[in-house]
Amino acid sequence: MSYFLIQTLNGVQYGFLLFLVASGLTLIFGIMGVINLAHGAFYMVGAYLAWWLAEKTGSLFLAVLMALPVTVLLGLVIERFGIRYLYKRDHLYQVLFTYGLILVLNEAQRVLFGNDVHGVPAPAWLAGTIRLSEAQTYPVYRLFISVTCVGVAAALYLLIQRTRLGMVIRAGATHRDMVAALGFDIARLFMIVFGLGAALAAFAGMIAAPANTVYPGMGDQILILSFVVVVIGGIGSIKGAFAGAMLVGVADTFGRVLLPQGAGVTVYAVMALVLLWRPQGLFGRTA
Repeated sequence: MSYFLIQTLNGVQYGFLLFLVASGLTLIFGIMGVINLAHGAFYMVGAYLAWWLAEKTGSLFLAVLMALPVTVLLGLVIERFGIRYLYKRDHLYQVLFTYGLILVLNEAQRVLFGNDVHGVPAPAWLAGTIRLSEAQTYPVYRLFISVTCVGVAAALYLLIQRTRLGMVIRAGATHRDMVAALGFDIARLFMIVFGLGAALAAFAGMIAAPANTVYPGMGDQILILSFVVVVIGGIGSIKGAFAGAMLVGVADTFGRVLLPQGAGVTVYAVMALVLLWRPQGLFGRTA
């Protein structure tokens, strides 16, 4: 039982990380209508900045505080001088542009940081373990990741559901022209949403770095799973992104444990079953 408890904790923790990435992706696609293939690259950028700054400062938390504004600024610059010109164009232009961004950011990572695999040490006070049974323990830092993600998810919920900015974001997702007619600056709103999405993905990479390794192209796999989460949960739904992330996190973890030879199929089988039941996703809007 303790073994399955450990795997459940791993699945939930992975699901929380997926939620941070997928929530930004579903905001960008659901509100701005932009297919952002470069979203996973922000996850990689956040992880590399956390590793590099932690090496320089000796503190992961200081590294996160320094890296987060950098990733937000990067997202704002990309939106202002690239994405903004694609809103009224076909999705093919968005796919081509953001795929090009993946290549640019991956190559910039290799030039700046090289092709080596890096590890980020967890803070000393989070480096221990808790005992689940006589023979098995669980890392404290993984529990810290889950608690942190819960806090970010709660803050995101309050932002979207309880603030004036959140009201405008929700209105912009369904009635963009009406929001513009009421005098709100849609261009500024889109810039804020894109910056928020980039920050969520980068923050997920930062806090995941000590639990995993930092390596070139690490954002590609997380991007694919994040799109699966968005499809399962329903495009534009934060609540759906959370539910989808939990499903994918647990399914992926137990798939690797129980069906190692078919682990790559497990997540997509879950997605297929959900779409057969609800083609619009768990919390997606019906057409």
